[in-house]
Amino acid sequence: MDNTDYPRLLQLRLEEALGDTPVVLIHGPRQCGKTTLAQKIGKQYGYHYLSFDDVNLVAAAKADPVGFVDRLGQRVILDEIQHVPELFSSIKQSVDRQRQPGRFLLTGSANVLLLPKLADSLAGRLEILPLRPLARCEIEQSGSGLLSQLLNRSFDIHCTGKLGEQLAAHIVAGGFPEPLQRRSERRRRLWYQNYVETLVQRDIRDLARISNLDAIPKVLQLVAVQSAQLLNMSTIAAPFQITRQTITAYFALLKNIFLIDTLPAWHGNRGKRLVKTPKVHMTDTGLVAALLGMNAAQLEADRIMLGHLLESFVYNELRRQASWADSNLEFFHFRDKDQYEVDIVIELDGRGMIAIEVKAAATVTEKDFKGLKKLRSIAGPAWLAGIVFYDGERVLPFGEQMLAVPISALWGSGRES
Repeated sequence: MDNTDYPRLLQLRLEEALGDTPVVLIHGPRQCGKTTLAQKIGKQYGYHYLSFDDVNLVAAAKADPVGFVDRLGQRVILDEIQHVPELFSSIKQSVDRQRQPGRFLLTGSANVLLLPKLADSLAGRLEILPLRPLARCEIEQSGSGLLSQLLNRSFDIHCTGKLGEQLAAHIVAGGFPEPLQRRSERRRRLWYQNYVETLVQRDIRDLARISNLDAIPKVLQLVAVQSAQLLNMSTIAAPFQITRQTITAYFALLKNIFLIDTLPAWHGNRGKRLVKTPKVHMTDTGLVAALLGMNAAQLEADRIMLGHLLESFVYNELRRQASWADSNLEFFHFRDKDQYEVDIVIELDGRGMIAIEVKAAATVTEKDFKGLKKLRSIAGPAWLAGIVFYDGERVLPFGEQMLAVPISALWGSGRES
C-alpha cells in the first residue's frame, strides 16, 4: 500500500456504486492506489479490512470459503481478491441471502473477469470500477480533466502554457503514487525494478504455471519498445527459444495484470480498406521509461521515442479520465491501407466520435490533420471533433470541427472554478 494521499476522482463513482450494489470491485495494477482508496472509503463508512496478501488468511479462506464468508461482518473490504477465487461463489450465496448495498468492497490486481469461477457467480450483483495509476490532473489537483469538457461538447478550451522539457519529465514520472514521491531518478528506477520483480514472483506465479519466469521481464521490455505502435508478436517472440504460442500466453498474462492495453482498430461500416491490427500501449509511461533505462534528458534527445511515449502518455491520461466519466466510452485507433492514420478514436456510447492526433512539436500545420479529415469523411454524422495535441500555448482552429490544442490543456484547462 502506498502512503500518499492524492485525491482520486473515481471516489464519487465508487460511493455511488456502494450505495446501490451489493458487491463492488476496484481493479487495476498493483500499487496504483486501490488499497489506499478502499481504506479511505472504509474509514468513512465503517468497513472491516482484510488483505489476501496475508498467506495465512488465504489458507483459511481456501480451506473453508463458506464458513469464512459467513464469519465476515456486514461491511468488509477484501483486498487482492484474485488470490482466493474460491470465495466468489460463497459471496454470491451470502448476497443472495441478504441483498444489501455495499456489503463487499473488493480489490484486485488481476482481471478477475478472466477467472473461470467468476464467470457466472456474481452476474447482476457486482459493479467493477477500473482504477489506473494517477492521472496528471489528479497529481496536480487541477480538476477533472479535458475529457469531461469534450464529452459535453464544450470546445471552448482555454490557452495553457507550453511544456517544453517538462513534457519529457511528465512522461518519465508516470502515475504510480510511490515513485512520484522519490526525489532521485535512481531511486525511482529501483522502485520499478522491484515492482516488476514482485509481479513476476507473486502475481504471475499465482495466476499461471510458468516454467520460464525469467522470460517475463524481457517480454515486458520488448512490449515497452513497441508502445504506441502496431502490435507485432513475431518481433516480441524473436529473441526467445520458446514458441510464439507461449509468448502470446505471457503477453496475455501481462495484459491480465493491467500492465498492457491493446487498442483495437476502428472498423466502421466501410472498413474494407482499413488495417485491423491493434496497437499496443503500456499502461504507464513511467514504467516504460524505467524498462528502457531512459531518463527525461535521454527521452528529450530521442525524438522518435519521445513521439511514441507521448502518444502513450496522452492515451493513458484519456483512459484515466474516462474511468470517472458518466459516459460509456470505447477507444480505438484508425489506419487504412493508404497510410492515413489517427492515434486515438473515442466513441461516445453511440452518440458520436472524437478523434485525436498527438505530436511532440511546438508547431502544427494543415498536414497534421490529414488522417483526421480522412476519418471524418468515413464517420459522417457521427463526427464531433478532431483534435491535434501539440506542445504549444494556444488553441487554434483548423477548419470546421478541427482544433489544435496544447497538450497541457489535457489537465490544465479542466481546472474547476
